[in-house]
Parts: sequence; structure tokens; C-alpha cells
Amino acid sequence: MNRKWMFLFLMLASLTLTSGCWSKKELTDLAFVSALGIDKNEEGRYVGTIQIITPANVAGGLQGGGGGQAPSITTYSATGDNMVEMSRRASTTISRRLYYAHTNLVVINDGLAKEEGITKILDAFDRDPEFRTTATIVIAHNTKAADIVRTLTGVDKIPANKVIKTLKFTEQRWGEHMEISIQDGIKDLVSLGKEPVISGFRVNGNAKQGQKLENIQQSTLEATLQADGLAVFKDGKLVDWFQGETARGVTWILDKIKGTDINIKWEGEKEAIAYQVLRQKTKVSANVKNGQPKISIHVSAEGDIGEVTVPVDLTNPSVLLNIEKALEKEIQKEIHNAIQRAQKEQSDIFGFGEAVHRSDPKAWKKLKQDWNDVHFPELKVDVKVEAFVRRTGLRNKPYFSNMENNQ
Repeated sequence: MNRKWMFLFLMLASLTLTSGCWSKKELTDLAFVSALGIDKNEEGRYVGTIQIITPANVAGGLQGGGGGQAPSITTYSATGDNMVEMSRRASTTISRRLYYAHTNLVVINDGLAKEEGITKILDAFDRDPEFRTTATIVIAHNTKAADIVRTLTGVDKIPANKVIKTLKFTEQRWGEHMEISIQDGIKDLVSLGKEPVISGFRVNGNAKQGQKLENIQQSTLEATLQADGLAVFKDGKLVDWFQGETARGVTWILDKIKGTDINIKWEGEKEAIAYQVLRQKTKVSANVKNGQPKISIHVSAEGDIGEVTVPVDLTNPSVLLNIEKALEKEIQKEIHNAIQRAQKEQSDIFGFGEAVHRSDPKAWKKLKQDWNDVHFPELKVDVKVEAFVRRTGLRNKPYFSNMENNQ
């Protein structure tokens, strides 16, 4: 009998320790933030543009751009001397509590990133227990961050999702951009052997028209969002933009190429053969001899012939070998151009310093303090590329070869 009473007493006592619903959040009291754009005004204050999802206009039509009668998002702006003040001042215009747990995109103005840097901004996100550091970060290139956040998109109803999906798709298919999260940026900022590199985005067309519902109610959009280059940082500040093949050279070194297209010259004609990269692997190693570091890069690429514009016999092994050599030279050129450009800016965005640290920790202790300014610009880098043609498509000889022979 005493055991029963003791058991009952323990159960009642445990009830006093339960937390209940003291921290509950009603959905009707929350404003779900999907994206946040950060600019600075003429007074030097942060201007935050907050993209909030409108659930009633999203439900039942996530894949349609203009099917609803109202935009799927609403944007608000607020100013503050720091990120916390900016967010709290937004409460003067928003009737609900801003909820950042679902925020998956942060857009930072390129002028702000160049003058002030991104260190303070990322610190605010890293401290907030509600904000996910897995959110994607991009730099607004030659446009305001607010314009990117406010632009309505045609296929994806939520603009933040459009930006993220575009980054993922272009990383898989083209290779000149990368999806970088806040935690990736912080990791590179605190590393002495690697500087951050972040993808850029811009508004194509009329930015003001892109904020109107009419923009997505027509077949041709007057304003679109497009990935645009790689932002290169040093000491937390934006120092340069890499575009085109130079940007792809960065992704080659960082082992981020999942797929791309390389055009090579053949028989005097430019871009005569298109090579589709399907698989790629890059290995970066370092060694220090007599106090002088040296980097070795080995790239292995496999792919198919996607297109030819000149008569070429792809059944001939010597022809395929020459094509592979031409591809190797092209990839080497892109990598060397990216390295030389980064060395000019004295920004080790490739992580060569980290490779030296892994190879020789003792030597790294002597090199790390002035790595970017002294050692990295003079660093010798050996690049070796192996390219393989695995398939030539459904036809070995172009059909126009027979046409020319018949003439």
C-alpha cells in the first residue's frame, strides 16, 4: 500500500516540473520570413527588406507563377543602426511577430559588402538562435538587395526559392556559381588559410516593374533574377568580381564542378567542338621545401562530345586523343587565370593555406600571419589536368561530312 502512495506522490510531483505550453507560438501571430535583403542608406544605417510569405496566396499553387489574384509574398522595410534594431523596428509596420526559422535566403548589397564587409552582419545571424545558418547567402551585384527581394518570379511563386533553385541548377549544369550558406561564409572568415567567395545575383530588366503583379501575368517577364558572377572577399570585404571562365576556374579548384560545357578550337574554327563534363574530381596538395610552399592541383574530368561544327572522325583514336589534349589545355587556362587573378587581389579563396597547414603544420605557423599579403601572391602552383572523352553521342561522323564529300 505504501508503494502505491509513493508512486502516486512521484507522479504528482513530476507534474510540477513539466513546462506546459509557456513558449507556444500561434501560427496566426507569426509572419514567416522567407528572405532578407540588407542595404545601407545615405545616413549609414542598415535598411532591411523583409520578404514575408502570404500563405493564403501560396496554398494550392506553388508551381504556378501568376495563377493567384494576389502576390504570394509581401515585403516590408525597416532601418536601424544594427541588425537587431532593424528587425525590431519592423514591428512598427508589421502586425505579426517576425519568424526567421524558415528564412532560407540572405541578400547583401555589394556596396555594403565592399565598404563595411560582411563580418558584422553574419555575426548577428550566427547569434540568433532562431535564425538558421544553413540559409543561402548571395551578393546583390550592381543592384540593391531590396530589388532582388521584392521582384516577383514567374515559375516559383516564392522569389527566395527561385534564387536558391537557380543557384543549385546552375551549379549542376554550368559550374560558374556556387550555393554558399551563412555557416560556410563564417567558416571561411575565421580561417587564416581561406577567404570567402559568394555567388552574385542581379535583376535583369525593369526592377520597378518586377515588383508588380503584372510582371508574372504575362509570358515575357519584364524583370527576372539572374545569377551573376562570384564575389571575392579579403578580410571580410568584397574586393573583386570573377565572371565567366575565370569564375569557373575557381569552381574547378574548389572541386565544385558537377557539370559544364567546354568549347574548343578545331582546324582553325573557334568553339568547333562542345564537350559536356559529366564527372570531375580535383585534388589539391601542398608541400613546403626550404620554407617555400608549393601547391599541386590535379583535375580529372570525364564527359561526352555534345556537338561538332566541323568534319571530324570521332572513330579515330588519335583524333580523340588530340581532342582530350585540347580540353586539358582549356581547363588549365581557366584554372591559371583564376589563380593569377586571385593572387593579384591577394585573396586566397582556394584554401591553399589550409592545404599547407595540413601538409606541414610547423611551417604554417611561420607563414600564416602574412599568408595573403606575402606568400600567396608569390605561390607556385602546378596544374595537371586529365580529360577523357567517354562517349561521342549517337553519331561518330557528322552527317555534313558526307554532304561536303558529295559536292
